[in-house]
Amino acid sequence: MRKAIYKLEVMRKSEAIYKVLGDNANKEALDWLKERTNKLEISKSARDLFMTYSLLASKFDKKQKVNYTETTNETSSYFKSHGADILQMSRIYLLTKVLEVNPEFYTREVAKIIEVADTTELETFLRYLTILPQSESFKSSAVEALRTNISIIFDAITLNNPYPALFFNDQQWNQMYLKAAFMERDLGMIESVEERANADLARIISDYAHERWAASRTIDPMFWRPVSKFLDDTLLSDMKQLLTSENPIENKAGALCCYFSEDDSASALLEQHTELKQQIASNKITWNTLKN
Repeated sequence: MRKAIYKLEVMRKSEAIYKVLGDNANKEALDWLKERTNKLEISKSARDLFMTYSLLASKFDKKQKVNYTETTNETSSYFKSHGADILQMSRIYLLTKVLEVNPEFYTREVAKIIEVADTTELETFLRYLTILPQSESFKSSAVEALRTNISIIFDAITLNNPYPALFFNDQQWNQMYLKAAFMERDLGMIESVEERANADLARIISDYAHERWAASRTIDPMFWRPVSKFLDDTLLSDMKQLLTSENPIENKAGALCCYFSEDDSASALLEQHTELKQQIASNKITWNTLKN
């Protein structure tokens, strides 16, 4: 029963994507895509898959504005929130569809497409990876993306993307978080930071902060968000520095870390900054509004 339910949920993804394509793409392109996917479903063919994928750019215009007449399902809402263009959507539809009909054969072939993808194609794949059936099968590609210094590729897997929180282990997650700070990305756009917080990451954050401070360099105050539950003596000292900083945003970050900590010493430290504590208690200061 579980397998049947799972398959039904997966099938709805391709249907949701095709619905948006149907509302926006021209009929000739849609008929062509339908014919191609039907052929791929009937007859397993890596060659036909690669050919279809390579021709999508000539059939679907990425400059075409996408109108969402219905965003009641999770898949179409995800596309809308990420500003997907029609070409991106057609690529994800094709990959989703073949992975639905024959995951045993097409998972390997989709992985090959990813290996030779150009920057634009790889960005699309990573940004919408969570939509694909059996998306964990492509974890190696997601982890490999952490090595890049190309911002659009790194951002695609790191920012506004639930995939890392779902599938990365602690080491991979920590690597991603630290590199995001190093590359000066918007840390507020990383999902599930509190849920993926861990003691090793808290230590790494403190060590990195000390290196920056020693070099008289600044740190994004959002960087401290994962440390609340792991305030040892070293991190408590870091909180004191944040709370006494001349930067009011750092004051707020230190107060938030102490407020959400279960450590008595952190609570006592925060008592010395009653105004900040009261603002957090009344939701006037949150991690989401930290820089306002």
